[in-house]
Amino acid sequence: MLQSFSNVSLMEWIIAGAVLALVLLFIMSTLARLYRKAGPHEALLVYGFRGKRAVTGRGTIVLPMIESCHELSLELMSFDVAPQQDLYTKQGVAVTVEAVAQIKVKSDVESIWTAAEQFLTKSDQEREGLIKLVMEGHLRGIIGQLTVEEIVKQPEMVGDRMRSTCADDMNKMGLEVISFTIKEVRDKNEYIINMGRPDIARIKRDADVAAAEADRDTAIKRALATRESAVAKAQADQDRVLAETLSLAKQAEAQRDLEVKRAQFLETTKRQQAQADKAYDIQTNIMQQQVVAEQVKVQQVEKEQQVKVQEAEIKRRENELIATVLKQAEIERQRIETLAEAEKQRLTAEAEGRASAIRQQGEAEAEIIFKKGEAEAKAMNVKAEAYQEYNQAAVVDKLITGLPEVVRAMSAPLANVDKITVVSTGNGDATGMNKITGDFAKMAAQVPALFESLSGMSMTELFSKVRAIGDKSPKPPETLPPAPTNGGKK
Repeated sequence: MLQSFSNVSLMEWIIAGAVLALVLLFIMSTLARLYRKAGPHEALLVYGFRGKRAVTGRGTIVLPMIESCHELSLELMSFDVAPQQDLYTKQGVAVTVEAVAQIKVKSDVESIWTAAEQFLTKSDQEREGLIKLVMEGHLRGIIGQLTVEEIVKQPEMVGDRMRSTCADDMNKMGLEVISFTIKEVRDKNEYIINMGRPDIARIKRDADVAAAEADRDTAIKRALATRESAVAKAQADQDRVLAETLSLAKQAEAQRDLEVKRAQFLETTKRQQAQADKAYDIQTNIMQQQVVAEQVKVQQVEKEQQVKVQEAEIKRRENELIATVLKQAEIERQRIETLAEAEKQRLTAEAEGRASAIRQQGEAEAEIIFKKGEAEAKAMNVKAEAYQEYNQAAVVDKLITGLPEVVRAMSAPLANVDKITVVSTGNGDATGMNKITGDFAKMAAQVPALFESLSGMSMTELFSKVRAIGDKSPKPPETLPPAPTNGGKK
C-alpha cells in the first residue's frame, strides 16, 4: 500500500515538475520576445502606454498591445549630389558640378525624434531625394557666389560653405552633414580647359627655359671638363717630357761619370802597371845584384877554402865584379831616364809644333784676308779716282759696253718665237723676209740714237774725242805701303 502510494506521488511530482518547466519556458520565451535591444547603428523608438522613449545602445521591454516599437537607422548615408540643370557662377559661366555628400542622423534624443517625425515612414530613396533637393538648392546658391577659378582651385572651400550653409536646414531635419566633397566640375564652353592653358604655357615655357639652361650648363661644364682634360693632358705631356729630359740628363750624367771613372781607372791602372813594370825591373836588377853577390860570396868562400894566399886577388876581383854590376845598374838607370826625357821632349816638341802650325795657319789666313781686303780697297779707290778724273770717258765706256745688252734685250721677244709664217703679196721690195730684215735693220739703226739720247752727245763727237782721250798722259801710280808681316795685327 505504501509502495503504491509512493509510486503515485513520484509520478505526480514528475508531472508537476514538467508542467512547471513548461511554464517557466513559456514565461522566458515571452519575456525574450518582449525584450528589444538596440545596436550601436540604430535607435529604438518606443511609444505607448508609458509614453515615448528613444533607446540607443541598450535594451528595453516593449509590452505587447499597449506599446509599439520602430527601428531608426543611425548609419552614414552617402549619395551623389549632381544637379541636372547647369549651375551659373559669379561670372555667368554655366558649369556642371558633381559632389558626394555624407549625412547621418544626429545621436542626441531630440534629433532622433526630429528625424523620426520626418523620415520614419519614408523609404531610403524618398529620404535621399528630399535631402538631395535641399543640398542642390544650397549648392546652386554657393556656386552663384563664386568664380570658376575659386570652384576649381578651392574645392575644400566649397565643401566648408556647404556644411555651414546646410547646417540649419539639416538640424531642422535632425541630420548633420559629415562631409561634402566636389568630385568634378566641367563646362560646355571649355572655359576650365582654357583657364589652365596660360599656366600650361608658362610651365612649358619654364620647362623649355630650364631645359635650355640645363643644356647650356651641361655644354659649359662639358667644355670646362674638356679644357681641364686638355690642360691636364698637356701638363702630363710636359711633365712626361720634363721627366724624360731629366732622365736623359741623368743618364748622360751617369754615362759621363762612368766614362770619367773608366778613364780614371784606366789611368790609374796604367800608372800602376807602369809603376809595377818599373818596380819589376828594379826588383829584377836588385835580385840580379843579390844573385851576383851570393855567387861572389860562394866563390870567395871557395877561394878562401882553396887558397888563402889568393885573398888579395879575390878581393880585387870581388871589387871589380861589384863595380861592374853597379856600373851596369847605373848605366841601365841612366838609359831609362834618358828614354823618358827623350819621350817627354818628343811629346813637348810635337805639341809645340802643332800649336805653332795652327798659329801660323791662322796668321796666314789673316794675312790673306787682310791682303785681299786691302787690294779690293785699293782697287775701289783707283776706280773711284779714275771715274772722278775721267767722268765722261767712264760714262761713255759704260754706255758702249752696255750696247750689246740693249740690242740683246730688244731682240729678246723675237727669240721666243717658235715659227714665223711669211705671207707675201709680191708688191714692192718691203715684203716677205725683206720686211723682217728691214725691221731688224731699223731696230739696229735706232741704237746710236738711243746712245746719243742717254749720253747727251753725238757718236761723231764721241769718236772725234777718242784720240784726245787716248793721248792724255796717264797718272803716275800710287806707291802702296809695304804689307805688314804680323798677320795684319796693329
